[in-house]
Amino acid sequence: MKDRVRVGILGSKFAADFHAACYKRDPRVEIRAAAAIDNLEPYARKWNIPYTCADYHDLLKRDDVDLVSVCLPNYLHYDAVMAAARAGKHVVCEKPLATEIAHAEEMIACCAQNNVKLFYAEDWCFAPALVRAREITRQGAIGDVLYVKAKEVHNGTHSPFAKNIVTCGGGCLIHLAIHPIGWVLHALGGPDNPVVEVTGKVNGGGAGNYVHRDNSGEDWSLGVMKFKNGIHAFIEGNYITVGGMDDKVEIYGSQGLIKADLTFGSPLQVYSRTGYDYAVEKADNTLGWTRPAVDEFTNLGYVSELRYFVDCLVENTQPMFGVDGKAGLACIQIVRAMYQSAAQGITVCGNW
Repeated sequence: MKDRVRVGILGSKFAADFHAACYKRDPRVEIRAAAAIDNLEPYARKWNIPYTCADYHDLLKRDDVDLVSVCLPNYLHYDAVMAAARAGKHVVCEKPLATEIAHAEEMIACCAQNNVKLFYAEDWCFAPALVRAREITRQGAIGDVLYVKAKEVHNGTHSPFAKNIVTCGGGCLIHLAIHPIGWVLHALGGPDNPVVEVTGKVNGGGAGNYVHRDNSGEDWSLGVMKFKNGIHAFIEGNYITVGGMDDKVEIYGSQGLIKADLTFGSPLQVYSRTGYDYAVEKADNTLGWTRPAVDEFTNLGYVSELRYFVDCLVENTQPMFGVDGKAGLACIQIVRAMYQSAAQGITVCGNW
């Protein structure tokens, strides 16, 4: 791969926007094309993207695209990644990798058969606070890790696709809790220390939800993961938390503990009677005391994540566990096991 990486983006909404913003920070990247069925022209003007099309298959035919970012609704990830791999394009796929285990397995196999790299976009693996937390843990500062708590929660999605269990693949468990699941796998798991047991709880979806009864998927979920070495992780994802997106990790060890706040850990404190433009994702307002994000895309790991994927192409290296296809597959396997656990009231055993 040459030093310049030419990118095509599939999608034009929230994820596509921060992908473009982060790629623009990397001088090695040129965004050559975008494909979407709506919001395409405003999106292309905002990011100065020269070629646009409604059908992403037309984008995939282009010789001037090396890497494709799949920023489409969950249920479209499978078709888009398969098409990109068959077209010989390297792929960044947003979370979740797929909505079904069999699809994730096919995506990994197809990318391997076509000699293209598959990157699973779990940004938490690059969040500076969590990178530093892992460094401190590796130094033995908190002794042996015993237990981890991790959550992503906010007051609900605006995407009609995420509200629909068919197009999302579930509710907040697959759409939000997938982040802490992926990070815990990256931090604690791998071939030598797989997850061997999971337990899950969700509310009913629809009329069974606490708040979002127009969502066919659940708006509250939690799960417990047990690793082969005995460490447990408690995972939470919900759409019932007001006040802005709340992402936190706690790592408990035999000699200490670490607490990381990804979204409310800003060094800024602002008091406003009138409000201002933006504090943090999903915050309802900016009145009174707030802690506005300074650089949200950096704090959540997006900038370093996409730069790392470009590094892998330029240097022709494979992505680490946590942001590769195997980790993306393991996340779906664990999520599906948690849904099974919730439905049957059992602990599900496996090797993920």
